[in-house]
Amino acid sequence: MKEVVHMMLSEEEVNSKIAEMAEKIDNDYKGKSIHLICILKGSVFFCCELAKRLTIPVTIDFMSASSYGDSTESSGKLNIKKDLDESIEGLDCLIVEDIIDSGNTLSLTQKMLAERNPASLKLCTLLDKPARRETEVDVDYTGFVIPDEFVVGYGLDYAQKYRNLPYVGRLEFVEE
Repeated sequence: MKEVVHMMLSEEEVNSKIAEMAEKIDNDYKGKSIHLICILKGSVFFCCELAKRLTIPVTIDFMSASSYGDSTESSGKLNIKKDLDESIEGLDCLIVEDIIDSGNTLSLTQKMLAERNPASLKLCTLLDKPARRETEVDVDYTGFVIPDEFVVGYGLDYAQKYRNLPYVGRLEFVEE
């Protein structure tokens, strides 16, 4: 099988949307600072581009979590692969995700982070795929709502490939 990537969202579209999202976040947090919680690995590209466009004071930390283990179904238990380095108590926090599909891991992550007593905890995602939602999550800032297709680029991968594409593309497998 050959892998073919079809552009879904151009680099220009993605950059424009991130700038728009940053402006809204700046307005919502005017006079405050914000602590970005970047969910690894896919969100790194989006988080960095978002942070560059914010004009309010920004700090960043990183987290990697899963509720799937080696299965394709959520276990319902959160497995922290890499926890935050700093306390978030009393901070205005924004979880930064590349894509939300089932919502399973993210809902568990949000609950766990809320128990750490941040001043506020909101959610930002570049891509939202509501057709795959199994667990509801409240998303405060959404870049694009996309159909139920497998996408790569801008941090999203297939077998650790394609993260570095400057656009979001739909991955198709074709016979050679």
